[in-house]
Amino acid sequence: MSATQILLASTPFGALTLAAALDAGLLGAGDAKRVLIVSNNAAIPELTPGLTEQPGWAAIGKRFDVLVDWNAEIAPLHPSGWQPREEELPLYERWLRDRWGLTGQDVELVVESIAVAPARTLCALFFDAPITVYSDGLMSYGPTRSALPTGVGSRIDRLLHLDLVPGLIPHLLREYAVPSATIPDAAFRKVLDELTEAVRPALTAPDGTAVPEGTPLVVGQYLAALEILTAQEEDDLHVAMLRGVVARGHTTVLFKPHPASPVRATERLANEARRLGARLLVVDQPVPAETWCAAVRPALIVGCFSTAQITAARYYGVPAAAVGTAGLLDRLAPYENSNRVPVTIVDATVPALGEDGVLAEPEFPGPALEPLVTAVTYAMQAGTRPELRSAAVRYLDERWPDVQRYFKRRRLTSLGLPGGLPAGERALVSAALPRASRRRKLAVAALRRVDRLRD
Repeated sequence: MSATQILLASTPFGALTLAAALDAGLLGAGDAKRVLIVSNNAAIPELTPGLTEQPGWAAIGKRFDVLVDWNAEIAPLHPSGWQPREEELPLYERWLRDRWGLTGQDVELVVESIAVAPARTLCALFFDAPITVYSDGLMSYGPTRSALPTGVGSRIDRLLHLDLVPGLIPHLLREYAVPSATIPDAAFRKVLDELTEAVRPALTAPDGTAVPEGTPLVVGQYLAALEILTAQEEDDLHVAMLRGVVARGHTTVLFKPHPASPVRATERLANEARRLGARLLVVDQPVPAETWCAAVRPALIVGCFSTAQITAARYYGVPAAAVGTAGLLDRLAPYENSNRVPVTIVDATVPALGEDGVLAEPEFPGPALEPLVTAVTYAMQAGTRPELRSAAVRYLDERWPDVQRYFKRRRLTSLGLPGGLPAGERALVSAALPRASRRRKLAVAALRRVDRLRD
């Protein structure tokens, strides 16, 4: 019999991807025992429905033999923060094997987001298990966000990913020479359709009536909680999306808040909809946005850099539009923030929607995207991907300053890349900076503002 598989899912999108990989036969023979670990990584899990509590879960969960609630296993600790000390790992592994009936059995791990807990924790606990990583959306096209613990990289056999951007190969885990394999479109579409049928009764307006086919869908972001934007700026972003949709002649608009968004996220939007004379339907059912796209076939899906914008266009032919990506590229910090490549992909390939309703076509369709993502990847993680330097230099030599919004001049300067400050000017700036930490921070902030004005 095959080794027992321990699979981890923490998001609806991840669970759908995992189910598609299973259906496509990418995770081995069907006779393997499959233990699904479900983790709720919300800031306050007690206030956010977990995967198994969401509509349609049975359609996904039937693929697994054993279901384990990771939050309950490690309570009162939080899944995103618990990583046992090295000397405790053997004890915890024996304890979990005993609880899950795995004593003496070979184990394989199938995890998402391997650079962070809980995936990182499981890989440390089962220290000799081979690992398969499956992608969590657009982030797979960017570099690994942080170094993996010693010995983990060599245990990873494959990266499974959806072909969300045809022709683009993921950079995730490439420094560990991990081969990637694509999950077939048909398998993912089948799982999406299966889930849509299961949750169709829940896909209604707040008053229980049916949502008219073609109603545009706005997907909310969760950037204030990540301290990328302020709460006011996030509200402004959603209002800009609504104004753009209404300006295109739509009088009814669906708004799907991020599952972890506070109630505040919809109050100002509702007020703006009334001012514009539009009907705003806030759909907060805990189901993926893709199910709404399958059921309603929106005339347009609008967001900032949600993976749902790409999947809607890719699997259901729903036109997508983006709002706020250019500003977000400037705000993401540090430069190696793992959201940078997803924002870059959406900004470069999805039409931008203005508040006047005008759609501006993207600048980097098709093959033009790959060298851009490669250059951004090198700038983000030059230390782990030095082989990308020549491609980054060549690209920046050819395209600067047309692509400057995707890069930071101080980053290019520190790496000696085209677009950075000249050597003499760089030395003068460095020498002029005060040494006291607080004064230095203020001076650096001032220089950054000057850089933006200069660019």
